[in-house]
This record gives sequence, structure tokens and C-alpha cells, in this order.
Amino acid sequence: MKRLPFILLLFTCVSVCADEGMWMLTDLKRQNEAVMRELGLEIPVNQIYNSDSIALKDAVVHFGSGCTGEVISAEGLVLTNHHCGYGSIQRLSSVEHDYLTDGFWAMTRGRELPCKSMTVTFIDRILDVTDYVKEQLKKDDDPQGVNYLSPRYLSTVATRFAQEENINITPATVLELKPFYGGNKHYLFIKLVYGDIRMVGAPPSSIGKFGADTDNWMWPRHVGDFSLFRIYADSLGNPAEYSPNNIPLKVKKHLTIGLDGVHEGDFAFIIGFPGRNFRYMISDEVEERMQTVNFMRHHVREARQKILAEQMEKDPAVRIHYASKYASSANYWKNAIGMNEGLIRLKVLDTKRKQQEQLLARGREKGDDSYQKAFDEIRSIVLQRSDVVYHQQAIGEALVTALDFMRIPSVTGLADALKAKNKEGIEKETERLRKEAEEYFASVPFPEVERLVA
Repeated sequence: MKRLPFILLLFTCVSVCADEGMWMLTDLKRQNEAVMRELGLEIPVNQIYNSDSIALKDAVVHFGSGCTGEVISAEGLVLTNHHCGYGSIQRLSSVEHDYLTDGFWAMTRGRELPCKSMTVTFIDRILDVTDYVKEQLKKDDDPQGVNYLSPRYLSTVATRFAQEENINITPATVLELKPFYGGNKHYLFIKLVYGDIRMVGAPPSSIGKFGADTDNWMWPRHVGDFSLFRIYADSLGNPAEYSPNNIPLKVKKHLTIGLDGVHEGDFAFIIGFPGRNFRYMISDEVEERMQTVNFMRHHVREARQKILAEQMEKDPAVRIHYASKYASSANYWKNAIGMNEGLIRLKVLDTKRKQQEQLLARGREKGDDSYQKAFDEIRSIVLQRSDVVYHQQAIGEALVTALDFMRIPSVTGLADALKAKNKEGIEKETERLRKEAEEYFASVPFPEVERLVA
């Protein structure tokens, strides 16, 4: 009998990668159940995702803003990648307590370290609201036809839908309405966000980051890429800001670790938060990505990373402060290089052009010119925006993503409140700005390094 290991590769919507596809959890039963059973799945699909009862998805969390984690104990212990916890490890480190270099292990609950600004998000439900969004677009004024992808507009629609459907919303509930497949589908994610997250353990970087940039994006790898955190909640199990009175969360479901390993022929799939892909780009967009986005990312980051690395080697305090920023920059620097090399080696542009011609030929056979019009319009847009994209990438890579000072708190909310003469809003925004400004200036302790990188 084939075993069923749930291989949760920790890489924003929850999706399952199976049979070389990426699938929404809500579509598994309709699209994939039969094939998954043929491949060796031994549990019902509704034990993977179920909007009405506890399922596997309740043990898979969105860690921070861009990673996956797995709950592995009844008391909220979360396993994630070392690189996913790297920012928190860096913020908790100092020259005296260099957890990046030495690692960290809390031998008691009292020694677990609060992680400022870290969150763990559970997906409560995923709803296909495509038809509802289409109806709202017909009702709402949108002369430019861009609202269907606007986060601000979709947030308004999400709130409207929740009110009409009487969805229970708590202070910790987050509604996120996301477009998929170029806006042809819309899904509403009902989330529960916990903000008291504490570091439990992390290996030294010599283990957790073994191979560093040389091995990053390369396989096979030999790295202990893991870290451990714990979710805390109030006495009722509700999300709460940090408090010494909070207790470990009693979770709905947790995974158990299989110690017998993986065997040839085992059924396996990936469940988590893989971000996004660009599979539906036409060849012109792929060329733009290669020649502008990746080119700029490669060369600008390479130049500033060299300067930053030199400064980090001189001073342990500088090394610790910029460790996470350097790692994040180097991650996508290496990604841009490897992506271009892979696209060239696999002749992706040639493949894309052949696929496009097949699609256009099918349209011509049917007497349907809509395919050709769509391709022509996309090509025209890519050509028109070429200079804008080039300069946008140059500014973004050289300034916006490079320097801490570019993260200065926004005054837009205060300006809007002043314009509206909203006394309560002015007080609220003033307090927010005061708090964020204190955090901001505390986070830029090395202005001389900023000047060099700029």
C-alpha cells in the first residue's frame, strides 16, 4: 500500500500543486479528485479542504507576508523555512545576542521571543465570487474599465458581499478579494490573523543558510532551511496583540511529522502559498521581463550588494542590521539571473510564439478575429510602455527597494483627514504617524551606509 506523505514545501491564496498543475483548493473535487486517487491519494478530498469542517488546510498557514508555515503541535507551534523567519531572527539579533550566527533555542515557554510585526494567517474559507463581482462591475461607474483589478475597489466589493451574505466579521477577520487568471475569476479569502508570534528556535546560519547565494535557487541543496515559531492568543483563543498574559493557541488541527521518510512511488503534493506565476504572458511580455525587469534587477542589485557587503564585513552591527535586506535583495538578484538563463536554455520565447500562432490559427479557422485583436492590443501596450517600464524599474531598483529611507511613513491619511476637517481622523492619523516615525528613525541607524548604497 502506498503511504501518503503531505510534503508541504514552504514557499498569496492557498493552492495545491499536483500533476504539474497549480490548483485552487476549492476546485479539487471537481477538477482533480479522480486523477489524484489514481496517483495514490488515500483520503477524501474534503479532508484536504472543507469550508464546513476541519481539514488539512487548517494546519497550513500564511507566515508573514510571503511564506507558508505548518502547525505541528496542538499548542500553536509553527514550522517554516529559515529564510522565512530570517527577518524576525535578524530583528531580534544584536552584537551581544547574534542569533543569526549562533542560532536560538527557547528551552522554556518563557524564553520564546516576541516577533514585532510578524503575523500568522489562517484561511477560514475561500469563496468563488466571480459572478457577484461581474454584477457589481455592471452597476458601478468604471469609465476606464480598470476597477476589476484594483485592490481598493475589490476591498469595497468584498465588504459589500460580506454584509449582504451576513458573514460574521470580527476585529481579527481580514477579507481579501483577489483576481485570478487575468481577472476572469475572483475569489474571496476570509482570513483570521494572529499578531502575537514568538520565535522558538532557529539553527545557526551555517546550517539554516548553508550554501547561501551560491546554492540559492539550485537543486539539489543540502541545507537545514527551517525555523520554529509559536502562535499566541488571548485566554479565549482570539487573536490579540502581544501581552505576557497571552497563551499558546489551541489550534483546530496540527500535522504530525512522519519520521520514516519518503519512498519511491509515494503520492505527494504541495499545499501552501506559492505567490504568483506569469504563465499566461505572451512572448512580447516575456521579452520585456527578460530585457528590462530582470536585466535591471540583475545589474543594479549586483552593484549595490557589492557596496553593502563591504560595509557589512567591516562592522558586526551593520552586518546584523542589513542581513535581512541583503538576503532579500540577493534572493531576487539570483532569481533574475537564473530566470533569464532558463528562459534562453529552454527556448521559451520560441515555444510561446508557436503556441500563439496555434491559437491565432484556430481563431482564423473559426472566423473569429478576437484572438488577433487581443494579441495586437497587448503588443501595442507593451511597446507604448517600454520607456516607462525601463525608468520605473531603474528608480525602483536603485532607490525604492534599495534604501531604508524610502520607507518613510505616508502622510496621505493625515492630508485626507485635514482636508475633510475630520477631528477624530486627524488625531488618529497624527498618532499613527508619531508611532511609525519613531519606528522608522529607529530602523535607520546607519545613514552613512544609506548614502553609499544610494
